[in-house]
Amino acid sequence: MDLNADLGEGFGRWSLTDDDALLEVVTSANVACGFHAGDPESVLAVCAAAARRGVAVGAHPSYRDLVGFGRRYVDASRSELVADVLYQLGALSGLAQAAGTRVSFVKPHGALYNTAAAGGAHGEAVVEAVRRFDPRLPLVVLAGSPLEELAQAEGLRTVAEAFADRGYTATGALVNRRLPGALVTDPAEVAERVVRLVTEGVVRSVDGDDVPVHAESVCVHGDSPGAVAVARAVRAALEAAGVAVRSAVL
Repeated sequence: MDLNADLGEGFGRWSLTDDDALLEVVTSANVACGFHAGDPESVLAVCAAAARRGVAVGAHPSYRDLVGFGRRYVDASRSELVADVLYQLGALSGLAQAAGTRVSFVKPHGALYNTAAAGGAHGEAVVEAVRRFDPRLPLVVLAGSPLEELAQAEGLRTVAEAFADRGYTATGALVNRRLPGALVTDPAEVAERVVRLVTEGVVRSVDGDDVPVHAESVCVHGDSPGAVAVARAVRAALEAAGVAVRSAVL
């Protein structure tokens, strides 16, 4: 099972995630590309640190929403969004190459991730941008989402993703961050959820139902409360359960 986290999400003098500590735990790093977070110097440093540890570097493109941390929907045209995603992929690719590594996958961020997951014009824009940039790059998608089918139809490899620390509805969708139950912060509870996800293929919804989820990668949000403790608990629990933790994209 692949374990990923969002990294490089500071900006200038402000830091949001403990990138060094998380890079000791995860196998794939979703690195900010500047549109929701991430200045060039810090992104270059994260790429270099990932390269030293053998962690896969992925592009984490966003809507152009630096103030809102990429968590607000932006009503961009399809052509504008294609160009914005391409711009971010190119920027991270250059920094990754300079750091001795490369972009190995793409995972949209925040509101773009959620909107693209439903397919539609913005899902099509993300797929088109990845295909035009490098059709060999895997696209990380919400497990069971319309985007998974859309990307595969366009010839892209997909990596189905589940979330360790996010609440799920009975339909398998993520609980809106503004609602109760959106985040799970207790390390032991998160670890137990992930082990069940990997070994049984289910996740407990906020309604108390077991929802089937098939995933190749599990995300721990780097900006969540106690992210490092959660990530460590998840990895330890997976290894204790006999699950090999390795990147799904290398």
